[in-house]
Amino acid sequence: MQIGELSERAGVSHRTIHYYERLGLVKPAEREGAGYRYYDETAAKRLEKIAALKRLGLSLDEIAAVIDLYFEGASGIRGKERVLEILQAQLDKTNAQLDELSAFKRDLENNIARMHGLISEARQK
Repeated sequence: MQIGELSERAGVSHRTIHYYERLGLVKPAEREGAGYRYYDETAAKRLEKIAALKRLGLSLDEIAAVIDLYFEGASGIRGKERVLEILQAQLDKTNAQLDELSAFKRDLENNIARMHGLISEARQK
């Protein structure tokens, strides 16, 4: 299929497909002498997988690191295991950030309470 059909099927622009090609995420199955790219079913499946991985929150760099693993075997288990590792790392990072934000919130609440106290004292003088 030509890029227009692939673009329509995958719901992405021609430009996105070309960008993904430059990143090595998608490859045309063949090129015609005039430079036209032709894509096969694998390209369509790779675009579907890229979209699914993006919905999981993976960056394009992370997707580039795992996309080929999904197409190594019928189960794609190696890709799934690697994605699980990435998602677990993201969760760990998020939990650390939440801990930091909770500590910051407590500091803010303490500072606000202290300022209320200082204002009350100043009004009583």
